[in-house]
Amino acid sequence: MSEEVLATVGAATMRRGFGIGTLWLLGALCAWIALTTPPALPWQAFLLVMAGGAAWLGERMRRATQVRIELTRDVLRDTEGETLARVDEIQAIDRGFLAFKPSNGFLVRTQTAGERTWRPGLWWRVGRRIGVGGVASAAEARAMADILAAILAERDG
Repeated sequence: MSEEVLATVGAATMRRGFGIGTLWLLGALCAWIALTTPPALPWQAFLLVMAGGAAWLGERMRRATQVRIELTRDVLRDTEGETLARVDEIQAIDRGFLAFKPSNGFLVRTQTAGERTWRPGLWWRVGRRIGVGGVASAAEARAMADILAAILAERDG
C-alpha cells in the first residue's frame, strides 16, 4: 500500500469565503426581515427557520472546507481520514460538460454503493456516485482528475 499523496484538492480561499459569506448573509437578511417588518405569523416563522437553516449550512460549509481531499495510489480520502473511495473500486471518472458534478470538480462512479455523505462545498456521495468540487480550486481538481484517470487507465491496461 502506497501512502504517497499524489494530488490534493482544497477549497479556494475566495470561493470558500464567498460561499460561506453568502449563506450567512442570507440567514442574517431572513432574520432581519422577520424581526423588523414582521409579516403574518406563518411567514415570520418561515423566515426564522430559513435564517437558522442558512446559518447552520454556512457553518457546515465552513467546517467541511477546512479539510482537503487527498489521492494516493490506493485511496481517495480526506485529511480527516474519511475514505471517499478505494481506487480499485472506481469504475470511471466523468468531467464532461453535461455531467451532474459539482462546480470546478469531477464525478467518480464506483462499483459498490456507499453511505450517503455530504460535505458542503467540497464533496458528496450518493449511491455509487461521488462528486468532488464545489468551492474547490479548479486547477487542483483538474490535476487530481487527470492523475486518477491515468491510474485507472494503467490499471485497466
